[in-house]
Amino acid sequence: MDYVKAFIIGGFICVAAQVLMEKTKLMPGRIMVILVCTGAVLGALQIYEPFLEFAGSGASVPLTGFGYNLWKGIKEAVDNDGLIGLFRGGFKMAAVGTSAALIFAYIASLIFQPKMTK
Repeated sequence: MDYVKAFIIGGFICVAAQVLMEKTKLMPGRIMVILVCTGAVLGALQIYEPFLEFAGSGASVPLTGFGYNLWKGIKEAVDNDGLIGLFRGGFKMAAVGTSAALIFAYIASLIFQPKMTK
């Protein structure tokens, strides 16, 4: 049942992004920024944590979860290190996910040998 719940909630987040793409003139990059900022703001308002506990990976995998992780890392670093944590916390929290994405993308490029298009 956890898988179904995660699939449905993650799907709703993706549907919201798709609706923004279809019904507004916003570019995809701006919509991605909106999703990341939404996760960070909901984290700061202490709304995203209970949502994350309920939804599981359905809330942690989309870009809103990335925004929440950035906010959480910054908050922890500021609590521990003061103002300098404002600059270090986001990098520390997002490093693993970003590194994994780069490594897996590189491996996929070796396997499938992509071609540049014009």
